[in-house]
Amino acid sequence: MNPSTNQSVLNALQRLIEVVAQLRAPEGGCPWDLAQTPQTLIPYVIEEAYEVVDALQGDDKKAIAEELGDLLLQVVLQAQIAEEDRDFTLEDVAEGITNKLIRRHPHVFGDVKVENAEEVNQNWEQIKSAEKGETPEQAALLSRKLDRYARSLPALMAGMKISTKAAAAGFEWKNVEGVWSKFDEELEEFKEALETQDKAHQESELGDLLFTIINLARWYDLDPFAGLQGTNRRFIQRLEVMEKFAERPLTTYDLEELESLWQQAKAQLKQ
Repeated sequence: MNPSTNQSVLNALQRLIEVVAQLRAPEGGCPWDLAQTPQTLIPYVIEEAYEVVDALQGDDKKAIAEELGDLLLQVVLQAQIAEEDRDFTLEDVAEGITNKLIRRHPHVFGDVKVENAEEVNQNWEQIKSAEKGETPEQAALLSRKLDRYARSLPALMAGMKISTKAAAAGFEWKNVEGVWSKFDEELEEFKEALETQDKAHQESELGDLLFTIINLARWYDLDPFAGLQGTNRRFIQRLEVMEKFAERPLTTYDLEELESLWQQAKAQLKQ
């Protein structure tokens, strides 16, 4: 990146920072933005991150740039609120991640030698553990590694990560038939739980069943997250076609009529 491009990027970021600061200004600011807290913005952080993922999967360059901008706004807005509360600044955020990248890439910014990406990852994990004050024994604990996934990732993605790491550590079936047997067992336990009035127990058994399905996906080298995303999209696409076929609001149709519209939509989308 040449100096003139660098300055152009910095100017654009500075303008964004100033716009966000104006939105949060007590005098003349936006009432909605002024009402926000770091906690109320959590849903937007998640939503924007997923919209970035959707744009990337669609390989829509214009949409990717737009969605990255929306996600960047969330970073700047969080930093603006934190600065107002004197917790930290956007400068602290940028310096923190820059220093972290330098620390965790000693093979680039230091004299460490690596042979492949696997060694890079090993060094990264060791440095990360040291930063957190973990001893080598603590860092090696499987439960600590898996707990990070459970706390930081959406449940479906965390389940896949946990399943994969646990299998690598030896928590694995001998063959896929064992996984199917486990699925049958969990399905029966879920059905039994539904006959009780204990909602917590029902959800617990549902979770066990879903985790087993995740394990099945892993055995067949399938991505459950991508699979569910695809199903969601197909359902919405069919619903959209149904609404085109419908002569009145769908809520006024009975179940038999809706099924007929559904089959018409399904047939058209297959063409």
